[in-house]
Amino acid sequence: MTPRPSGPGQDRAAASSAGGGGPVPLAAALGASPVLLDGGLSNQLEAQGHDLADELWSARLLAEAPGEIERAHAAYLAAGARVLITASYQASFEGFARRGLPPGRARELFGRSVRLARRAASRAAGPVWVAASVGPYGAVLADGSEYRGRYGLDVAELAAFHRPRIEALAEAGPDVLALETVPDVVEAEALLRAADGCGVPVWLSYTVAGGRTRAGQPLAEAFAVAAHDPQVIAVGVNCCEAGEVEAALEAAAHACPGLPLVAYPNSGEGWDAERAAWTGAPSFSASAARGWVARGARLVGGCCRVGPDGIAALDAALSRAAGPGPADA
Repeated sequence: MTPRPSGPGQDRAAASSAGGGGPVPLAAALGASPVLLDGGLSNQLEAQGHDLADELWSARLLAEAPGEIERAHAAYLAAGARVLITASYQASFEGFARRGLPPGRARELFGRSVRLARRAASRAAGPVWVAASVGPYGAVLADGSEYRGRYGLDVAELAAFHRPRIEALAEAGPDVLALETVPDVVEAEALLRAADGCGVPVWLSYTVAGGRTRAGQPLAEAFAVAAHDPQVIAVGVNCCEAGEVEAALEAAAHACPGLPLVAYPNSGEGWDAERAAWTGAPSFSASAARGWVARGARLVGGCCRVGPDGIAALDAALSRAAGPGPADA
């Protein structure tokens, strides 16, 4: 699929230069206007015919079908996305080792995740940034525990787990690290510690439910860990129901005044880890994004089960919100 040559998403991010981010940092672009993220990489890969019922999830295709990952990135660029999130969410040295891949090969696959996104971005007209995904420890366990947190590990132990992953991704030169789907404050502190000194800015996004982290902590406490960290360029939420976003953004804005916010909820369907299946009906609505932007969101997109059609709808909704006239109802 060939990315479209121009569109509202490109216009909103015109403060940057073309092809892979250029010299203008993502943080600078966020100061000008909202920037559109992509959607769920795994559901797009499944739509392309791949079975991801595997503990490595989409990261398995880094070794087996890298061209399909690049093709999925291109589908989101065609929908208007200006930030591509890499296929490294569930990647780990431990997980690759269980597949018989030595550390050197694993490191190369981490780097490949960034290069695939960069290569897709290089064919787009207009600015595109690459966000290297750093998923939580629970994602690597592949048992749904990223939606619970509280693994029984302390900050130092979790930081020791994440640091090699972050180093491998940072070496490949992404524009930002997406510390995403974080279920609790302990892991947020560990991720920020592990990323310190890596030379790449980060965003921190929690997965939330009932107005709290998945581990049950107040959001004011959760976002406060990033309030004075100079490496953080945005905070917010992802992989939650869309109805949770506005209240979470308000908490983030209060805890981190002046910091851009990020919002990319999932479709609203539930994940049954035991059955490895999605349940319930989708509740994601692109029109809600205008409310997110009004509350400070500058990185806006979708997570699990939000595909290119959903991102195209977000692109249109944000364009209407930014237009000269009143937004459509």
